[in-house]
Amino acid sequence: MQRIDGRGYFEGEFTLPGDKSITHRAIMFNAGAEGEAFVTGALMGEDCLSTMDCMRALGAEIEADGQSLHIKGTPNFRQGQRLNCGNSGTTIRLLTGFLAGKQVQATLVGDASLSSRPMKRVAEPLSLLGAEIQTTDGHAPVCVLPKPLRGAKVDISVSSAQVKSAVLLAGISADGETILTEPIPSRDHTERMLAAMGADIRVDGNSVAVKKSNLQAVDVCVPADISSAAYFMALGALKGKTLCKNVGVNPTRTGILTAFERLGVRYSLLHRGVSGGEEKADILVEKSDMRGISLTAQDVPAMIDELPLIALLCAFADGESRITGAKELRVKESDRIRTTAELINRLGGDCTELPDGWSIRGKRKLRGGDMDSYLDHRIAMTAAVGMIASENGGNLSRGECCAISFPDFFEKIGLKLG
Repeated sequence: MQRIDGRGYFEGEFTLPGDKSITHRAIMFNAGAEGEAFVTGALMGEDCLSTMDCMRALGAEIEADGQSLHIKGTPNFRQGQRLNCGNSGTTIRLLTGFLAGKQVQATLVGDASLSSRPMKRVAEPLSLLGAEIQTTDGHAPVCVLPKPLRGAKVDISVSSAQVKSAVLLAGISADGETILTEPIPSRDHTERMLAAMGADIRVDGNSVAVKKSNLQAVDVCVPADISSAAYFMALGALKGKTLCKNVGVNPTRTGILTAFERLGVRYSLLHRGVSGGEEKADILVEKSDMRGISLTAQDVPAMIDELPLIALLCAFADGESRITGAKELRVKESDRIRTTAELINRLGGDCTELPDGWSIRGKRKLRGGDMDSYLDHRIAMTAAVGMIASENGGNLSRGECCAISFPDFFEKIGLKLG
């Protein structure tokens, strides 16, 4: 159990872990491409290590030196592997599509949490291309069987970068053209990286089209993850002033900044640039008087990972907030709608759980309280922010789960885990 005390002021300059989504893709795509590549600034959290282990098992050569990776790809994966995806939804869902495209037989497994998360949402659209994916009552273990694929039109009802990526990875090995359409554009790291690797890919509004392509390995410099920076940005808004360095600001990932603007948070983007097709900047955030906001399904895809944190900020704002259209949060590492509502209320806030979000009555100040992480890294880090920003702090149980995406989170935030 970790004791976290409230603080009167929080200030600092932070260099944060590499973007998790980009790291996953840089490892996986290069491992299945022709040639070799160097990846720098990689996030070496447990989820990305699961991707690395799976790609090694499939025959890629990956050497790691700190946050730098040297990858020698293999377009022809080994058959018959049992691949442990750990706790990583990105690993199991993207790899299911990649394996189906390469006509590889493999079984994908995960821990208890991952095995409770839905896999039909990937298996069903892939079946439209001719893939044969066997799930276990709609969950992992997942068995991919070798079948030739053909291009198809795929419409998905819920915007999801993971589902979209799985279909695109299968589509680059299918005969003909594959066109995926989603209600609202989700994060586009896959499209950007596949294009950089030579894929025949075209984006048109909410649709992405791909044709059969051979991927060529490409070097990637991974920017800092805005989902990790968000916790320090929130502390700047709540308690003082923070500067997060070299953060990825891909427009499909900056929903947190949209939420900041509506909340009235004072922030600035400094030293803007582009690396490997991905925008980056330093983000300065200062203490702000916040107001209640409304977020709907149109807003959700660009801020899905940060929604528990945004809900917490609403608890410290003036007035009422309403966040809807986020039913997807019920099937994350925890039911994040339920656990976020519990967190806010345990800290002394006023949050009502809705079927697809929350109604929050802001109080400006929260007294603090104790919380379990439910072994969900996003809930653990949101709880830490809430306790630091509260008057009395609290105790956080099982905070070590932060290692999934942010191995040294507590050290960065000025705490020792123990």
